[in-house]
Amino acid sequence: MEKSPFIEKAKRLIIGKPHALHDNRIFQRLSLIAFFAWVGLGADGLSSCCYGPQEAFLALGGHIYLSIFVAFATVLTILVISASYSQIVEVFPTGGGGYVVASKLLSPNLGMVAGCALLIDYVLTITVSIASGADAIFSLLPWHFHAFKLVFAMVVVIILMVMNMRGVKESVLPLVPIFLIFLGTHVFIILYALATKLPSLPALAGATAKDIHTTASTLGYWGMALLVLRAYSMGAGTYTGLEAVSNGIDMLREPKVDTAKKTMTYMAISLSFIVLGIMVAYLLYQVTLVPGKTLNAVMFEHVTAPWKRDLRYIFISVTLFSEAMLLFVAAQTGFLGGPKVLASMATDRWLPAKFSTLSD
Repeated sequence: MEKSPFIEKAKRLIIGKPHALHDNRIFQRLSLIAFFAWVGLGADGLSSCCYGPQEAFLALGGHIYLSIFVAFATVLTILVISASYSQIVEVFPTGGGGYVVASKLLSPNLGMVAGCALLIDYVLTITVSIASGADAIFSLLPWHFHAFKLVFAMVVVIILMVMNMRGVKESVLPLVPIFLIFLGTHVFIILYALATKLPSLPALAGATAKDIHTTASTLGYWGMALLVLRAYSMGAGTYTGLEAVSNGIDMLREPKVDTAKKTMTYMAISLSFIVLGIMVAYLLYQVTLVPGKTLNAVMFEHVTAPWKRDLRYIFISVTLFSEAMLLFVAAQTGFLGGPKVLASMATDRWLPAKFSTLSD
């Protein structure tokens, strides 16, 4: 059946001209160096500090000072996971995601289960990241605007779909400035919070010791341990995205293994610092949840309270906007990594073979 010229023109207008799939140079143009991989693939991990620490902190209820243990356990987990994936990319240099590792080292059936779980995870990555990004944006707006939050999130999904149809690299490059703004504003606010509250650190240590004693006397040591573990598990969204590099190694610039390991290092260091810094800032400023705002937004308001009104508003707006945009970049992980898992599963005949081929 002959395609309509109008449909063809509309397709070219939206997603661009078809790539020459037999031209080897296309993979050079669309492949990612470590920095761009950090933005495109690592943003999922880094952006999780916008919702992971919040969930862990809130799960502790009134025992907020126990969050320091959750923070250090989270950092340790990030480093262990990153080191593990750095080893995986050496063993599986053509792509060592959960599906490939489980299939090769355990059994094909377990690999299939891992692959299905990853596909669900990527869909959830897109939904949670975009929903959290919408939360960050709407934290700046009056309550009556929140009725439009769902529509806003749906529009973002459609925009990301079109960008990805145009090509991998084109979907990452425009977001590099946002990534750098996010990194700069969050590192600054953490260092500023620590510097302004430096005299309060001894009091923080004393309050933590008191909270441990109080919690142990009311819940017992096992109860306190379970409370900390529950908060730790509620903040497990912090680790999402750390697997994206090994899943998408085939889109990295040569030498792929070195590029992947550099990307993992960037991710581990940046995520560990920001997560730990945010949770300590929550404690130092006694942050509590305000309806219609994220916990990060409330923390930014507390930290910048002494500033001039205009400067304070501009900084908070830029910071929350960068959070939202980075969360939208994080949704990219689902669009970038999901098809890679689909292709691997299709090659092994768990899915139709069509998923293993490139389109125009």
